Order: sequence, then structure tokens, then C-alpha cells
Amino acid sequence: MLHRLAQSALTLVLATIVVFAGVRALPGDPALALAGEERDPASLAAVRERYGLNDPVWLQYLHYLQNSAQGDLGRSVRTNIPVKDMLVSALPVTLELSLLALLVAGAVGLLTGILAAVRRGRPAEWLANGFALVGLSVPNFWLGLMAILYLSVALRLFPASGHTPFFENPVDNLHHMVLPAVVLGTGLAAVIMRQTRSSMLESLGTDYIRTARAKGLNERAVVGVHALRNSLIVVVTIVGLQLGALISGAVVTERIFGLPGFGKLTVDSVFQRDYPVIQGVVLVTATAYIVINLLVDLLYSVIDPRIRVTGAET
Repeated sequence: MLHRLAQSALTLVLATIVVFAGVRALPGDPALALAGEERDPASLAAVRERYGLNDPVWLQYLHYLQNSAQGDLGRSVRTNIPVKDMLVSALPVTLELSLLALLVAGAVGLLTGILAAVRRGRPAEWLANGFALVGLSVPNFWLGLMAILYLSVALRLFPASGHTPFFENPVDNLHHMVLPAVVLGTGLAAVIMRQTRSSMLESLGTDYIRTARAKGLNERAVVGVHALRNSLIVVVTIVGLQLGALISGAVVTERIFGLPGFGKLTVDSVFQRDYPVIQGVVLVTATAYIVINLLVDLLYSVIDPRIRVTGAET
């Protein structure tokens, strides 16, 4: 665990360097964007002094790193609201959407993957493979627009846009979030289905599965306990990586359904050239990737006790 934590800390530092350098590499003078309409020489000089733009780049990075470690991500140049407060208000929406999409994808992907492996060569496998092909091929933005057109506008089953905080009205919140979660989770469900099917087929052909059947265990125990558990290593890896992708990939889905999450915040900050907000969004997303990968590494040893994050031989 200490070894993985050290690797994660180093990766996070490298991520801050990339975020800082990437924002500084954007075309144009940051002072002009930060100054807004006040572009006289005195205002530009004051902006450069306030944000430390006159300092060497390495010193600017050290200040950025120190402030970020203390939770100070600066203030929005457009609204003058602390970036931390903007992220705190937007992050719960994106996290809820990502977790709901993961639940939908996990339930659908695991069930169809197991069914395709157990019913190999039968119509159930063909249907599952067809679902996976459609899920991988159809873009989220098109699927979201079709869902709004038919399920929201025509049938009026779900709201087309908007959001209600969960603790204000949980039922209305889920009513608004179900459709975006299904749209966002469709592609991940297809990935999980393909990986589950492949891993299950490999597990079902091993000696210990034949031994379990020879001992008289029923098929449900053979598939659900022995084969599935040994197939989850690959699936957990995919889910862990895709959860980070869901957090960053929710931008399009949130924009389509009008959710006030990271999607709206990211697009608005890019169009408005709001550098502190852009840095904050990318830094939080990178941190989420690193933390999720660390948790996935640690979860391996829980799923399969034979696997250890660091072994004695190391």
C-alpha cells in the first residue's frame, strides 16, 4: 500500500505539472483574458502583479502547487467566486450521474456477459453481442437526443432537462437522473459485457470448474461463485478505468440534459477563458483517475487473496 501510495503521489505531482503547463500553453496573453474589458496598461500590470504572472514560470508553479495543497485553487476571473466552491457545487451532480451510470452499466453488462458465456452459440449470445455492438457504435450525444425526443417529448416519461438536488427531493432527483445515467452507461455496459463474456469463457474452461462440476455442485454455484469471482479481476480493472472516464466523459451528457455538473462548468470556463476554473476542473479529474486506480489496485487482493499489491518476494 505504501508503494502504491508513493506512486500515486508522484503521478499526482506530474499531473499538476501537465495541468499547469497546458493552461500556460494556451494561445494568447493570460493577462488579457484575466483583465476582461479593463485592458489599459495600468490594469494589465495590476493583473500580472496580482496573479504572479511577472514571476518566473517555475516560481508560478511552486505557488500553484502550494495553494492547491492547501485547497486554494484561486478565484474565477468572471464571477470572482472561489474555484473550490464552484467545484464543490458541481462535483456532486457529476459523481451522482457517474455512479448511477456505473450501476446501470454494471448490472446490464455483467448479466448479459454471463448470459453470453453460459449460452455460448445460442440466440442469447447473439443478442448480447448485438447489444454490445450497438452500445459501442452509437455515440452518447445521438443516443441522448433520441432519448429526449422519444422518451421525454413524445411519451413524457422523463424530464428533458433540469436537476433537483438529491436531499431536497430524492424521487424527483432520480426522475431527472435516470435517463442521463442510462445514456451515459450504455457504452460502458457494452465494454463490461464483452470483458465479462471473455473472462467467463476462459474461467469456464479451466480445471477447477470441471472439478466443481464433477463434485456435484449445481450450475448456479459453479457459474456464480467459482467462475464469476475469478473473472472479476479484468472486469474490476475495466470498471475502475471507465469510472474515471465517466467523470470526465459526462461533459457531453450533462450538456445535452442541462445538468449543472462538471460538463457545464468545463464548457463555460473554456469558452470564457477562465483559466483558474479550467485548472481546477482538470486537476480534480486527474486526481479522480489516480485515486480510482489506487482503489482498484487495492481491491484486487480482496477479490482474489492470491494477489497482493506488494508481496514478500518484492
